[in-house]
Amino acid sequence: MIISKSLYMLCIITLGTVCLACAQDDGNKSPDRPKGNLEKATFAGGCFWCMELPFEKLQGVKEVLSGYTGGQEKNPTYKEVSAGGTGHVEAIQIMFDPSKITYEELLNVFWRQIDPTDPNGQFVDRGSQYRSVIFYHSEEQKKRAEKSRDDLQKSGRFNKPIVTEILPAGEFYTAEEYHQDYNKKNPIRYKFYRYNSGRDQYLEKVWGKEEKKQMSDNKIQQKPSGDDLKRELTPLQFKVTQENGTENPFDNEYWDNKKDGIYVDIVSGELLFSSIDKYDSGTGWPSFTKPLEPSNIVEKEDKGFFMNRTEIRSRHGDSHLGHVFSDGPAPTGLRYCMNSAALRFIPKNNLEKEGYGQYRKLFEK
Repeated sequence: MIISKSLYMLCIITLGTVCLACAQDDGNKSPDRPKGNLEKATFAGGCFWCMELPFEKLQGVKEVLSGYTGGQEKNPTYKEVSAGGTGHVEAIQIMFDPSKITYEELLNVFWRQIDPTDPNGQFVDRGSQYRSVIFYHSEEQKKRAEKSRDDLQKSGRFNKPIVTEILPAGEFYTAEEYHQDYNKKNPIRYKFYRYNSGRDQYLEKVWGKEEKKQMSDNKIQQKPSGDDLKRELTPLQFKVTQENGTENPFDNEYWDNKKDGIYVDIVSGELLFSSIDKYDSGTGWPSFTKPLEPSNIVEKEDKGFFMNRTEIRSRHGDSHLGHVFSDGPAPTGLRYCMNSAALRFIPKNNLEKEGYGQYRKLFEK
């Protein structure tokens, strides 16, 4: 997602990140029947990471699962769905107690998470696998969904037609475990992804103060604070990335790492460098001839320590990474001298499960 989920997984997405695990047999299907007096509601609204949280906090909601539905392929994986072609969409399935919260109330929350006028995806996540859909589990749900859609169209809030589909619910395949409660497991990277996706900015524009208050309550409309980062990062990682520090040479994690894989921003998860472009510069810091994703790199003039240097920062995380010098080997003649503390290494065998599967081909001979 480019700054889509693929990018911000890609980048932040990481982004730190995600892990792909193939489903076995029918083990990732959701239960066919709700437990007790609970009912099901199934919604697709783009990235399922962003759809879980608004429903999880509602009284009467017992469970929210991320998954895939709407297609014909059995037991799809994240890699297959995100690539398109399976017919499935990313979706969430909600188990709720109708005596405490109504289906109409869930629909009202749903509309306030999406752009219902976009037929080709949601925000930075493009493709039919990210389109908005309401999957109904009964004729009653279908009638309520259609009425809710029609009422919203008549309200005049949108100046384009609402194109959110209303379809019968089919098999729902629960997504890989690392996707469940992603906002809790990876709060920093989730916030970076959501902030840069454009979702909250759009919702605030459309829904005004009402949505701004909801985003404030969720604490997801802004980049992580310094206090958040201090809790998530080690003291050295914080000093390097947030205070422009420099770690010791020859006494850091990746200066002599020779494994195949990629390097991402420790804060945001955005993709930065590849082991293919890494070389031994003799300096004691991990060095690269070029970035793997130049669009994620920002160069800034640095006149500190009575020197003129070019600082390297990550575009979306705004992390201090290191500096670039013109004394590198061919073909670029550049040396991107990075701090290990600003990076996270993902081995080639973990790329798919971490959400960077599209880069596995770099290491296939």
